[in-house]
Amino acid sequence: MLLIRKIHAYVGLLIAPSLLFFAFSGLLQIFSLHQAHGSYHPPAIFQALGNVHKDQVLTKAGGHRGPPLSAAAATSDHDHSAPAPHADAQQPKIKTYVLKWFFALVAVGLFLSTLLGVWMGLRFTRRPRLSWSLLIAGAALPVLILLL
Repeated sequence: MLLIRKIHAYVGLLIAPSLLFFAFSGLLQIFSLHQAHGSYHPPAIFQALGNVHKDQVLTKAGGHRGPPLSAAAATSDHDHSAPAPHADAQQPKIKTYVLKWFFALVAVGLFLSTLLGVWMGLRFTRRPRLSWSLLIAGAALPVLILLL
């Protein structure tokens, strides 16, 4: 059991920076804060985080990507026999908002739980250099790969 706990701690420290990244950037994406829509223009860092999260690149080759097609636009391009949806059908339903807020809560919980795991992995170890090295490597490797 001790070996399993050590493996868990070391693997956790290695992947914790990516978990923190995906929890945060996923939270931004839940509310479409990484894309321009209406009069909202996201900060460049939010766009970059969205690009890395969704496409594993820092910048898009085609430039700025607009908001996603609505389900009605996607359907009309491919299936001309489908009737046009009513205006009410295009409005998000209450369950969509509830689900978004639930997933936002999950993202915050994952972020906080991961931070606590990092603290425990660094605080309660007999090999602090190895633990710090794994954490730094977990943060540095994705950045280096993106920059290549």
